[in-house]
Amino acid sequence: MSRKASPGTAILRRAVARNGKRLWTGTALAGVYQGCAALVPILIGVIVDRAVGTGDVLALLIWITVLALVYLVLVVTYRFGARQLQRAIAEEGHLLRVELAAKILHPRGLRTDRAAGDLLTVSTSDADLTSYLLDHIPRITSALVAVTVSAVTLLVISAPLGLAVLIATPLVLAVLNLTAPVIARRVRDQQDQAGRATSLATDLVTGLRPLRGIGAQDAAAERYRVVSRQSLDATLRASRTQNAYLSASTTLSTLLAGGIAIAAGWSALTGRITVGQFITVIGSAQFLIEPFGVLAVVPSWTAAARAAADRVASVTQAGLILPDGAAAPSGTRCELHLTDVTHGPLSGLDLRVRPGEFVGVVAHRPVDAEALVRLLAVPDGYDGDILLGGERLDAVDRSRARRLLHVEPHQTDLFTGTLASNIGIHGEAGDQLAAALRAAAADEVARLHPEGLDAPVTERGTNLSGGQRQRVALARALLARPPLLVLHDPTTAVDAVTENAIADGIRALRHGPDTGFGTVVITSSPALLAAADRVVVIGDGTVTAEGTHAQLAADDDTYRRTVLR
Repeated sequence: MSRKASPGTAILRRAVARNGKRLWTGTALAGVYQGCAALVPILIGVIVDRAVGTGDVLALLIWITVLALVYLVLVVTYRFGARQLQRAIAEEGHLLRVELAAKILHPRGLRTDRAAGDLLTVSTSDADLTSYLLDHIPRITSALVAVTVSAVTLLVISAPLGLAVLIATPLVLAVLNLTAPVIARRVRDQQDQAGRATSLATDLVTGLRPLRGIGAQDAAAERYRVVSRQSLDATLRASRTQNAYLSASTTLSTLLAGGIAIAAGWSALTGRITVGQFITVIGSAQFLIEPFGVLAVVPSWTAAARAAADRVASVTQAGLILPDGAAAPSGTRCELHLTDVTHGPLSGLDLRVRPGEFVGVVAHRPVDAEALVRLLAVPDGYDGDILLGGERLDAVDRSRARRLLHVEPHQTDLFTGTLASNIGIHGEAGDQLAAALRAAAADEVARLHPEGLDAPVTERGTNLSGGQRQRVALARALLARPPLLVLHDPTTAVDAVTENAIADGIRALRHGPDTGFGTVVITSSPALLAAADRVVVIGDGTVTAEGTHAQLAADDDTYRRTVLR
């Protein structure tokens, strides 16, 4: 029964197909290079027999000229062959990284269990390892050319020596190839564990300040030590397997070459071959150590490339969460309407946000708030109806849906750059930028730095305080000016004075007489809730109360205990 092809096989075949011109040109030049390199010991033997041994000066000059031409071909083929192959490898790695990034960032959402750090490993390390197949092919081909030329030479000089090479080489490769599945499995496990460690490290670094605040840094460090130890163990297992394989392959290759040299020495002593032929055999035996070594490690190379390609395929071939929506709500003033929605902890939730309305949402349980935010961002795995502008949200074209409805989660990301580049993603400037900065109180963040909006922002905004990061992210969301904006706890890290200023700023920017945008703020902030037109209270996954902030604060004890502080 034939073995089923791994998911990464198609990825590897495509890499070969779309780089065919450069790959096969480079492979041909690499084959010529190794063929010429195999001719060097042959020519030296010829020079010894036909020129040095006979004292023929003219023959010496002729054969030295031939040897020089061979070296010239070696230089030219190596230079241009390496250029073609390196270009193919670099371009394939680039194409894979771009493809993976596009799939990971697809508007319809990637259906995967891999964490962010693991996806990062796949789109970098695994993409590179997959592209290295384009390096393995010419190396294998040129090694086969070298072995073939040397074997034919040995057959001409001595049939037993040539047969030894032709028979022993495939036997050695067959034996070593038995270890390929073990190597592939351990390399795949190594990459999986490394991805988990990277993902956890990213999470811990991002949340370092709150971890310190609650005194949990030691527990977090211990958790990382466990995961890092698992990654180290997987790396050591893979390294031990590969090193044992390399040791065995090198030993077998050296023994084969050494055996050829010993047999040639015996043939020279007994007069069966000439001195020049003996030199050729010794030179060829020494030369064959490298191509033998290359052929011996082929299973290890292919196993590593296949394991990496399998991980790449697990992302590129993964399904998307949402269907390819074609619905297009008309106009820019869209109503959001949830009817009898059940999703996770939410049970029979009804929520309506009319165009131009400012709605506050208070969830007694944090899991209810998180489920609502997650559902509006990626409407998947729910029962009931979620309508945007009269169309099912999951059926709306994702690009249009995101222009109409923007969901800003509590945990937002900032990027390496400046304050300006993080807020004005598309290079916005002028009055709209200034208004968004004022509404989010982010203009105060800019004033704290001599560079203003050109102040640097490090990766994930770690050089800013929690409140500053929230204000910058809020300014970015406000500047996008979506008809419907959903904010989840946008002011938890700012002081009360700033929170009041932000509440007034959001109200003025999005709900003035000339705007008419809709806004939903999921929060327990009294300042934000007081600015809302009405407040919806969610308890045990469903709406339990509704009214203005003042009404609920006066009449609802549970609401009062949750909100007033």
